[in-house]
Amino acid sequence: MKVVVAIDSLKGSLTSMEAGMAIKDGILAAKPDAEVIVKPLADGGEGTTDALIEGLNGERIDVTVTDPLGDPVSCYYGYLKETNTAIIEMASAAGITLTNKKDPLHATTYGVGEMINDAIKKGCRNFIIGIGGSATNDGGIGMLKALGFEFLDENGNDAGEGGQALGKVKCIHTQNKNPLLDECHFQVACDV
Repeated sequence: MKVVVAIDSLKGSLTSMEAGMAIKDGILAAKPDAEVIVKPLADGGEGTTDALIEGLNGERIDVTVTDPLGDPVSCYYGYLKETNTAIIEMASAAGITLTNKKDPLHATTYGVGEMINDAIKKGCRNFIIGIGGSATNDGGIGMLKALGFEFLDENGNDAGEGGQALGKVKCIHTQNKNPLLDECHFQVACDV
Protein backbone atom coordinates (compact mmCIF):
# COMPACT_ATOMS: atom_id res chain seq x y z
CA MET A 1 0.00 0.00 0.00
CA LYS A 2 1.24 3.50 -0.89
CA VAL A 3 -0.11 6.51 1.03
CA VAL A 4 0.55 10.19 0.41
CA VAL A 5 -0.07 12.43 3.42
CA ALA A 6 -0.55 16.15 2.76
CA ILE A 7 -2.10 17.99 5.70
CA ASP A 8 -2.17 21.66 6.66
CA SER A 9 -0.73 22.80 9.98
CA LEU A 10 -2.82 22.73 13.14
CA LYS A 11 -2.61 26.36 14.24
CA GLY A 12 -0.28 26.85 17.15
CA SER A 13 0.24 23.15 17.85
CA LEU A 14 1.72 21.24 14.88
CA THR A 15 3.35 22.29 11.63
CA SER A 16 2.25 20.64 8.41
CA MET A 17 5.24 18.29 8.48
CA GLU A 18 4.80 17.47 12.19
CA ALA A 19 1.14 16.59 11.62
CA GLY A 20 2.05 14.59 8.53
CA MET A 21 4.73 12.63 10.37
CA ALA A 22 2.29 11.84 13.20
CA ILE A 23 -0.17 10.49 10.64
CA LYS A 24 2.64 8.49 9.03
CA ASP A 25 3.49 6.96 12.41
CA GLY A 26 -0.16 5.96 12.85
CA ILE A 27 -0.36 4.39 9.40
CA LEU A 28 2.88 2.46 9.94
CA ALA A 29 1.62 1.24 13.34
CA ALA A 30 -1.42 -0.23 11.60
CA LYS A 31 0.33 -1.34 8.38
CA PRO A 32 4.13 -1.64 8.88
CA ASP A 33 4.85 -2.46 5.23
CA ALA A 34 3.05 0.63 3.84
CA GLU A 35 5.00 3.16 1.82
CA VAL A 36 4.11 6.55 3.31
CA ILE A 37 5.16 9.81 1.65
CA VAL A 38 4.66 13.04 3.64
CA LYS A 39 4.47 16.37 1.82
CA PRO A 40 3.81 19.79 3.37
CA LEU A 41 0.60 21.63 2.58
CA ALA A 42 -0.50 25.18 3.42
CA ASP A 43 -3.33 27.58 2.70
CA GLY A 44 -1.55 30.95 2.93
CA GLY A 45 -1.07 30.81 6.70
CA GLU A 46 1.52 29.08 8.85
CA GLY A 47 3.61 26.63 6.84
CA THR A 48 3.13 28.28 3.44
CA THR A 49 6.76 29.31 3.16
CA ASP A 50 8.03 25.87 4.17
CA ALA A 51 5.69 24.11 1.76
CA LEU A 52 6.74 26.27 -1.18
CA ILE A 53 10.44 26.16 -0.31
CA GLU A 54 10.29 22.37 -0.34
CA GLY A 55 8.00 22.07 -3.34
CA LEU A 56 9.86 24.60 -5.49
CA ASN A 57 13.41 23.88 -4.28
CA GLY A 58 13.82 27.30 -2.70
CA GLU A 59 16.17 28.63 -0.09
CA ARG A 60 15.43 30.00 3.38
CA ILE A 61 16.40 33.61 4.19
CA ASP A 62 16.48 34.45 7.91
CA VAL A 63 15.66 37.98 9.02
CA THR A 64 14.66 39.86 12.19
CA VAL A 65 11.65 42.15 11.83
CA THR A 66 8.95 43.81 13.93
CA ASP A 67 6.24 41.56 15.38
CA PRO A 68 2.56 42.62 15.61
CA LEU A 69 3.09 44.43 18.92
CA GLY A 70 6.34 46.19 17.95
CA ASP A 71 8.93 43.79 19.37
CA PRO A 72 11.72 42.12 17.35
CA VAL A 73 10.98 38.65 16.01
CA SER A 74 13.22 36.23 14.12
CA CYS A 75 11.54 34.81 11.06
CA TYR A 76 12.33 33.82 7.49
CA TYR A 77 11.04 33.90 3.96
CA GLY A 78 11.64 31.72 0.95
CA TYR A 79 13.76 32.68 -2.03
CA LEU A 80 13.42 31.18 -5.51
CA LYS A 81 16.60 32.23 -7.29
CA GLU A 82 15.57 31.32 -10.86
CA THR A 83 12.56 33.64 -10.81
CA ASN A 84 13.73 36.24 -8.24
CA THR A 85 10.68 35.33 -6.18
CA ALA A 86 10.22 35.82 -2.44
CA ILE A 87 7.71 33.67 -0.57
CA ILE A 88 6.55 35.59 2.47
CA GLU A 89 4.25 34.38 5.20
CA MET A 90 2.42 37.21 6.94
CA ALA A 91 2.01 34.90 9.95
CA SER A 92 5.78 34.79 10.51
CA ALA A 93 6.01 38.56 11.07
CA ALA A 94 2.48 39.55 12.12
CA GLY A 95 1.03 36.22 13.21
CA ILE A 96 -1.50 35.45 15.88
CA THR A 97 0.75 32.75 17.34
CA LEU A 98 3.60 35.21 17.98
CA THR A 99 2.06 36.73 21.09
CA ASN A 100 -0.31 35.81 23.88
CA LYS A 101 -1.61 39.40 23.99
CA LYS A 102 -4.26 40.06 21.36
CA ASP A 103 -4.54 43.75 20.46
CA PRO A 104 -6.12 44.11 17.00
CA LEU A 105 -6.61 47.85 17.41
CA HIS A 106 -2.84 48.42 17.66
CA ALA A 107 -1.24 45.31 16.11
CA THR A 108 0.80 46.12 13.02
CA THR A 109 1.89 44.51 9.76
CA TYR A 110 5.11 46.59 9.77
CA GLY A 111 7.28 43.46 9.90
CA VAL A 112 5.75 42.18 6.66
CA GLY A 113 6.94 45.36 4.93
CA GLU A 114 10.38 44.87 6.46
CA MET A 115 10.50 41.37 4.96
CA ILE A 116 9.50 42.77 1.55
CA ASN A 117 12.23 45.42 1.78
CA ASP A 118 14.82 42.78 2.65
CA ALA A 119 13.78 40.66 -0.32
CA ILE A 120 13.85 43.68 -2.65
CA LYS A 121 17.43 44.42 -1.50
CA LYS A 122 18.34 40.83 -2.38
CA GLY A 123 16.99 41.31 -5.92
CA CYS A 124 13.50 39.85 -5.62
CA ARG A 125 10.90 41.42 -7.87
CA ASN A 126 8.22 38.74 -7.64
CA PHE A 127 6.37 38.03 -4.40
CA ILE A 128 4.00 35.39 -3.16
CA ILE A 129 2.56 36.57 0.14
CA GLY A 130 0.49 34.24 2.30
CA ILE A 131 -1.90 36.35 4.34
CA GLY A 132 -3.35 33.77 6.74
CA GLY A 133 -2.77 33.53 10.47
CA SER A 134 -2.51 37.28 11.08
CA ALA A 135 -2.94 38.98 14.46
CA THR A 136 -3.67 42.25 12.68
CA ASN A 137 -6.45 44.14 10.96
CA ASP A 138 -4.58 47.31 10.01
CA GLY A 139 -5.42 47.04 6.31
CA GLY A 140 -1.72 46.82 5.49
CA ILE A 141 -0.89 50.30 6.83
CA GLY A 142 2.07 48.97 8.82
CA MET A 143 3.43 47.02 5.86
CA LEU A 144 3.15 50.07 3.61
CA LYS A 145 4.79 52.33 6.21
CA ALA A 146 7.80 50.02 6.24
CA LEU A 147 7.89 50.46 2.46
CA GLY A 148 7.95 54.27 2.76
CA PHE A 149 4.27 55.23 2.49
CA GLU A 150 2.93 57.83 4.93
CA PHE A 151 -0.60 57.79 6.39
CA LEU A 152 -1.62 61.16 7.78
CA ASP A 153 -4.60 62.34 9.83
CA GLU A 154 -6.58 65.56 9.27
CA ASN A 155 -3.84 67.61 10.97
CA GLY A 156 -1.06 66.17 8.83
CA ASN A 157 0.24 63.94 11.64
CA ASP A 158 0.97 60.23 11.45
CA ALA A 159 -2.34 58.38 11.81
CA GLY A 160 -0.79 55.71 14.03
CA GLU A 161 -0.62 51.93 13.94
CA GLY A 162 -3.14 49.13 13.84
CA GLY A 163 -6.82 48.97 13.03
CA GLN A 164 -7.57 52.06 15.12
CA ALA A 165 -5.58 54.16 12.62
CA LEU A 166 -7.74 53.30 9.62
CA GLY A 167 -10.52 55.75 10.51
CA LYS A 168 -8.00 58.55 11.06
CA VAL A 169 -6.34 58.41 7.63
CA LYS A 170 -7.15 61.51 5.58
CA CYS A 171 -4.12 61.59 3.29
CA ILE A 172 -1.60 59.09 1.94
CA HIS A 173 1.81 60.32 0.78
CA THR A 174 3.69 58.07 -1.63
CA GLN A 175 6.70 60.23 -2.52
CA ASN A 176 9.00 58.36 -0.11
CA LYS A 177 7.94 54.83 -1.07
CA ASN A 178 10.62 52.38 -2.07
CA PRO A 179 11.01 53.20 -5.80
CA LEU A 180 11.82 49.57 -6.62
CA LEU A 181 8.21 48.65 -5.79
CA ASP A 182 7.31 49.83 -9.30
CA GLU A 183 9.30 46.85 -10.64
CA CYS A 184 7.63 44.33 -8.32
CA HIS A 185 4.76 41.93 -8.88
CA PHE A 186 2.70 40.59 -5.98
CA GLN A 187 0.48 37.53 -5.66
CA VAL A 188 -1.58 36.84 -2.55
CA ALA A 189 -2.10 33.32 -1.21
CA CYS A 190 -5.10 32.75 1.04
CA ASP A 191 -7.73 30.12 1.69
CA VAL A 192 -10.86 32.26 1.43
